[in-house]
Amino acid sequence: MDILFDTASLKAIERLTPIYPFTGVTTNPTILRREGKVEFYAHFRRIREIIGPDRTLHVQVVATDYQGILDDARRLLTNIDDQVYVKVPTTADGVRAMRALKADGVRVTATAIYSKTQGFMAIASGVDYLAPYYNRMQSLDIDTRDTIAALAAFIDRFDASTKIMAASFKNIAQVSHALEAGAHAVTMPPSLLEVALGAPDIVAAVDQFSADWKKVYGTDRLPD
Repeated sequence: MDILFDTASLKAIERLTPIYPFTGVTTNPTILRREGKVEFYAHFRRIREIIGPDRTLHVQVVATDYQGILDDARRLLTNIDDQVYVKVPTTADGVRAMRALKADGVRVTATAIYSKTQGFMAIASGVDYLAPYYNRMQSLDIDTRDTIAALAAFIDRFDASTKIMAASFKNIAQVSHALEAGAHAVTMPPSLLEVALGAPDIVAAVDQFSADWKKVYGTDRLPD
């Protein structure tokens, strides 16, 4: 199971890297917009420095036409590093570009997936990851869990190497449901994980343990 952070915030990535067992960082133009008009390539090179070479870095193209996607992919690989996973929206031009990129050995993440058909095409194109948009699909009354389960079954049936990386979450229950349905990975805003682990009931339980110990032993540490 892979857990990724869906953020372009250098501060958040620096702070959380020593804490959580995350395996990579995903971004898109909307996420990047929150950081302001940063020096694009330098920003992502800095993210790579923070997370190191063993975690994955997924950066999205901006072009929407076939040749433009290939050109954007080349720019990402040249100006960041050749280990970047190029995120490509799963449109007709996107699928064509995915096939060309995979033929050249490029790491590819198929994104903006709302349907089984998109997922099947991405898997058949040999992408490394595909990203179904969990909350957005639910908002359209699409059975997200069924979609993920069908894609996972397709991967197993044909022994494909693609991993399902569910994205677009609004609460931690959706993350759990995606994993239960068969997602191999999830990418989420760091704030979502922090809220889940800092729930009032959890904090209250830990505080009670500490208070009970201190009443008996007068300290907040175990004895030497």
